[in-house]
Amino acid sequence: MNVAKKFFNKKVLAPFDWLLIISIITLNIAYSILTKEIDLLGSVAGIAGVICVVLVAKGNILNYFFGLINVSLYAYIAYKASLYGDSLLNALYYLPMQFIGWFNWIRRTKVEDRSQVKAKRMNAKERLILAALSIFLILIFAYILFKLNDRQPLKDSATTILSIIAMFLMVRTYMEQWVLWILVNIISVIMWGISYVNAMPHAMLMVIMWSVYLLNSINGWIHWLKLSREGEKQKRTA
Repeated sequence: MNVAKKFFNKKVLAPFDWLLIISIITLNIAYSILTKEIDLLGSVAGIAGVICVVLVAKGNILNYFFGLINVSLYAYIAYKASLYGDSLLNALYYLPMQFIGWFNWIRRTKVEDRSQVKAKRMNAKERLILAALSIFLILIFAYILFKLNDRQPLKDSATTILSIIAMFLMVRTYMEQWVLWILVNIISVIMWGISYVNAMPHAMLMVIMWSVYLLNSINGWIHWLKLSREGEKQKRTA
């Protein structure tokens, strides 16, 4: 696979996608100028993360390359901010899932476009089970994090549990992942905003990153809805 050609092909990234990537780079530069310091770790994590989620939203398999960079750095950043749920999530779940997802997506890519994945949709019963399971696990894990002296146990639990489930749905190519990603992004912006107030390192760059993630997740929902409809149409005509 020619990675550069796949990435810069106009069929991969739309103007809105480029806007998100340019925005995260510009905001990181602006932050460095305003604070008169370069937060290299936070900037690389944020930029790689945005490129990753932009490619996920397009159903493009190259997201896993940038995801590998992002989750490795973010695990360390979250640990420094005493957000142990997010740290463990990235180190023990997201990191190996980058490799698992890559191979799973290879099997599900369209024959005519080896970078574009086929999307699926859940039925009403599956969505109800998903909601009930998510709430139950969030409450259980929040209690565990509280006992571990996590700074924000409920929010950290919500982002961790919902991300685990969303990542699983992503690997299985279900479009419902985007509802969970939108919730994760909103909660994460709030959580890192509180961390910034408490003077945690890299916090503002994480607020910026998650804010761009939120915009991308809305775009992802729209794009994957289209992909899932195409998949349903192909099943009916098969």
